[in-house]
Amino acid sequence: MKQPITITQSTVEDISVGPLQLTSGETLHHVTLRYERVGPRQGPTILVCHALTGNHYTVGNESTPGWWSGLIGQGKHIDTTQFQVLTFNVLGGSDGSTGPLSINPNTKESYRMNFPEITVQDMVHAQFKALQKLEIKELAAIIGGSLGGMQVMEWGLLYPNMTDKLIILAATPYFSDYGIAFNHIAAEAIRKDPQWNGGNYDKHKPLNGLEIARMVGMVTYRSPQLFAQRFDRNHTNNQYDVMSYLNYQGDKLANRFDPNSYLILLNAMNHHDIGKNRGGWEHAAKKISQSILLLSYDKDLVYEPHVIQQFASNLPNTSYHHIATDFGHDGFLTEFSKWGGLVKQFL
Repeated sequence: MKQPITITQSTVEDISVGPLQLTSGETLHHVTLRYERVGPRQGPTILVCHALTGNHYTVGNESTPGWWSGLIGQGKHIDTTQFQVLTFNVLGGSDGSTGPLSINPNTKESYRMNFPEITVQDMVHAQFKALQKLEIKELAAIIGGSLGGMQVMEWGLLYPNMTDKLIILAATPYFSDYGIAFNHIAAEAIRKDPQWNGGNYDKHKPLNGLEIARMVGMVTYRSPQLFAQRFDRNHTNNQYDVMSYLNYQGDKLANRFDPNSYLILLNAMNHHDIGKNRGGWEHAAKKISQSILLLSYDKDLVYEPHVIQQFASNLPNTSYHHIATDFGHDGFLTEFSKWGGLVKQFL
């Protein structure tokens, strides 16, 4: 007789994965990942990979909903009465996993900008080791958007036996020159802030350079049409509403995110290319054997839909859909009624 499935609440824990040799050849000797776990422990597991300024709080709770709580939860498109959903705070992040804020065992002080360069592959290797520690040998699916989608691609290539379903949202097989250009502006805003001090900034004060970096990002994440609809050139006391919005977003991120971590993750994104050492991205794409749900979003400036469509044509087993939206790249974080059904059907 089939055993009843017990629904469990969201839990957040840390797991030590031991030493991790990076693709650079350097070794991080004590790696810890923080993770959120939601849903039945004995149910099939879906791994979520988060984006640049995301974290492991994918589902959250009633008082503090997670960043994908509109997609994942009891009775939602990814139903946590059926699936266990697991999200790791990414290696190099600033929300509890090993990163620039962590203590360097050699110096007994925070790594700050002495934290080694990491790649998207390193993030995936760390997550794989964590899953091994958690005794999770296979996954029902792996899903992620943007930087998270980059991780999903590497999961498909590095660990093809972990799952037979990949869901890639708003991500291209390589990071574009246009994206690198905007990342460079963001990184320079941080580095040229005098308060950054070579990475030794005052942890108790928000960094103005990170606020500006976030503003730059917000302009690329959404479309001109959405800005026009939302703000319509409205202003108060000679300040346009769009300016107040960007100031708010910059201040909000600077108060919760480590600027050194931001630089580390920007660099990892810049170097994303599944074709590196694999004969080019087209050749690498053909090696991804899993069933893939691939979504692009209208007006996405950095992860251009035509590149994602070209990616789809090189994947041997993919279902590709383009989502009409004015949210641009941020489409994968909202308007779930437009595309969440595709995820549910694919699972």
